[in-house]
Amino acid sequence: MPSSTSPDQGDDLENCILRFSDLDLKDMSLINPSSSLKAELDGSTKKKYSFAKKKAFALFVKTKEVPTKRSFECKEKLWKCCQQLFTDQTSIHRHVATQHADEIYHQTASILKQLAVTLSTSKSLSSADEKNPLKECLPHSHDVSAWLPDISCFNPDELISGQGSEEGEVLLYYCYHDLEDPQWICAWQTALCQHLHLTGKIRIAAEGINGTVGGSKLATRLYVEVMLSFPLFKDDLCKDDFKTSKGGAHCFPELRVGVFEEIVPMGISPKKISYKKPGIHLSPGEFHKEVEKFLSQANQEQNDTILLDCRNFYESKIGRFQGCLAPDIRKFSYFPSYVDKNLELFREKRVLMYCTGGIRCERGSAYLKAKGVCKEVFQLKGGIHKYLEEFPDGFYKGKLFVFDERYALSYNSDVVSECSYCGAHWDQYKLCSTPQCRQLVLTCTACQGQGFTACCVTCQDKGSRKVSGPMQDSFKEECECTARRPRIPRELLQHVRQPVSPEPGPDADEDGPVLM
Repeated sequence: MPSSTSPDQGDDLENCILRFSDLDLKDMSLINPSSSLKAELDGSTKKKYSFAKKKAFALFVKTKEVPTKRSFECKEKLWKCCQQLFTDQTSIHRHVATQHADEIYHQTASILKQLAVTLSTSKSLSSADEKNPLKECLPHSHDVSAWLPDISCFNPDELISGQGSEEGEVLLYYCYHDLEDPQWICAWQTALCQHLHLTGKIRIAAEGINGTVGGSKLATRLYVEVMLSFPLFKDDLCKDDFKTSKGGAHCFPELRVGVFEEIVPMGISPKKISYKKPGIHLSPGEFHKEVEKFLSQANQEQNDTILLDCRNFYESKIGRFQGCLAPDIRKFSYFPSYVDKNLELFREKRVLMYCTGGIRCERGSAYLKAKGVCKEVFQLKGGIHKYLEEFPDGFYKGKLFVFDERYALSYNSDVVSECSYCGAHWDQYKLCSTPQCRQLVLTCTACQGQGFTACCVTCQDKGSRKVSGPMQDSFKEECECTARRPRIPRELLQHVRQPVSPEPGPDADEDGPVLM
């Protein structure tokens, strides 16, 4: 049986955060950091390498815990990972060790790098910490339980209700704020969400936090209250920063909390392009006036404004602002390359940027500004979410794509996309029917009835064949949707606005996101 292990003396912070069973993580085939990473670490940090691996492993396992009604009365624990339910620690540990080595490696590297930074700056920070009121606000023990709300006065069913009905809601938020210990925030957020029976996805980095969680309205209210009172975020977050929509815990398959380099993956280090140098924020009302002015000049040849959609093509396909430029890119990490490839398009232009909730525009606008070619760069504060709350019948037409099992939110009756097979107006995404393909497809009810349920002809053919064994995984790469789409498209210098209800060409297929 695994035995209980404690980290080195002096690591009180980590010791208070986690108590976990000790697997043999010294097997270098499981986690083998690069020599370059080791070279960055001093002798003191190298000694902490074994502990860093264990901490990374424990954090990953902790994110897989699923709350149960009985958890209020006993210490029974369950874990859910890769659509499997585990009832004991040994089985979940074995699964994680054999199936998630890459994730453990990246978590270990993140912890080690954070330790290296902490060690190199500890002397310079020690005097500042004595005067830092935030340090005084946090418990000396750094125990995450000190920052969990008291739920003893509530019936457990009140927190859990709404998970399978319309009684719950989904929160979407982000907060850019420099964090000294993202790993502690990760442990705290995991404990907080489990405490409140919330599911969802939360990304944490040294630059801040980005989350979308679902649960009962009571649970989400308590979550917001805790976030607004937490010392590190209370001066940067306000209630209006949390976007809400109908939903609940059922909108996400599980809770996933992790530490990354970026809270939204643009693919460029925050040290190179910082959130601290974004475009000018416009309120929904101000943005509405700018779009109105932009559209009124639609017939002018020398319009100096570009309305730029920072989202991916499968998002803008089912809903967008009138007259926008919607890049045909699949991931936000392609956005910098898109800007570089089409830089002349933005020269001497006023750019109005928007995205779902505002987070992609923060660093996207910073990247565009850093190129030094635009007259001005503006961004929609709160994103489409906040705009539609004020202007449901405004200049945004169609649905709002969301990254959970709902796929989209509806604020108006406009349908701006069509069925991939027959061309009928249709905007309800479904996953491609081929098991190994995770692309999104628009296929209407009539076409589904005829068996057209795949994203392309290749997948439709694969779906009719029985696949098993090692060949199964390779099928995912055969999908023709991404193969025939340029990774980074080049726009015409003379930007042509899209009409309200565009007719997508044959290349505008739905190779949507890999849902995680």
